[in-house]
Amino acid sequence: MNFDFTEEQTLLENMVTSFVRDDYNWETREAIVKTEEGWKPENWTKFAELGLLGVPFSENQGGLGGTATDSMVVMEQFGKGLVVEPFLPSILLAGNLISKLGSKDQTDSIIPSIISGESRYVFAYAEPQSRFDLFDVKTSAVKEGDGYVLNGFKSVVFGASMATHIIIAARTSGEQRSKDGITLFISDIKSAGINLQTYPTIDEYRASEVVIENLKVSSDMILGEIDKSYDVIEEVIDLATIAACSEAVGILQVLKDTTTDYCKQRKQFGQPIGKNQAIQHRLVDMMIEYEQSKSILYAAVTADLNNPNERRKVVSGAKARIGQAIKFVGENAIQLHGGMGMVDEYMISHYFKRGTMLGILFGNVDFHMKRYVDCTQQNIEAFESGPGKASGF
Repeated sequence: MNFDFTEEQTLLENMVTSFVRDDYNWETREAIVKTEEGWKPENWTKFAELGLLGVPFSENQGGLGGTATDSMVVMEQFGKGLVVEPFLPSILLAGNLISKLGSKDQTDSIIPSIISGESRYVFAYAEPQSRFDLFDVKTSAVKEGDGYVLNGFKSVVFGASMATHIIIAARTSGEQRSKDGITLFISDIKSAGINLQTYPTIDEYRASEVVIENLKVSSDMILGEIDKSYDVIEEVIDLATIAACSEAVGILQVLKDTTTDYCKQRKQFGQPIGKNQAIQHRLVDMMIEYEQSKSILYAAVTADLNNPNERRKVVSGAKARIGQAIKFVGENAIQLHGGMGMVDEYMISHYFKRGTMLGILFGNVDFHMKRYVDCTQQNIEAFESGPGKASGF
């Protein structure tokens, strides 16, 4: 199989690489995360000028018509720079929801403003009790006149403090853990009834707890069909999971390369510690983990993502495997750097923190291992009950 990038993807990679190298060095990034806002709006404007905010949207919607591979290209380079601007939550998560579920009037009015950088949307889906189960929704939406009144609580909404609008998953019917009965509502994030409690996460990004009290939303702000949003939510979260894996692969490369360089330069007893055979074995194991992670990421972006069961399987396989790699490579990078690996002043600890967060985002290793096994079992059962059994295979 040919894994070479197209000419357009190579140009995209070079453009993002140049941005990270020239405008997002370590000192610049550290200055950004120490501000009260935790991001730099001027960078968002630059993303718009470079066309990055239009990557996942179709050409009919004014975007670049990018695939999962195009998003991978961007996110891998963002991972190398630890870019804190909310590209993943705003563009690849909330933006994809609007693209897939929005009416023509909604997409015509919303997506151009997203691509231009004028508007930033985020998706509030997780709740304290839900863990990684997207269908576990207690936030309620009750019909009132021509609209709905929402009440509930959403946890760890990344980028909410940077957003202009929010998409809220609320239950319009069914039991708390039913996949049916979930509806999406769009609201201005400064609306009466929305209260944000914003805080820095361990990896220096910004997230918010969102308290929703008697929030009134008109019917024209419903995204998609009433009660029928779960399947698309799962699909968009899966695509965002691939993007998170892409960012993690970029982080793994930095951890691997930085540790290798350090072991070549750090001397002990008159020679570089990289001359030690035991350390060489560690570095080789780190390289293998990185190469396997990149390979399984490529397998995910080139799979048939329009097939729900195939999508679930490849996404969970990649997330579980890359989550294991993050732990191994990160811990070895910290240990081989010695005391330097632990201090905030040195960048290696920050890459490990972000990698650890990505390992949990959208489901940890255990969650995705179980999901992968369930998908594999469903494929086996479908095969055994289908024409394969009758033909003797």
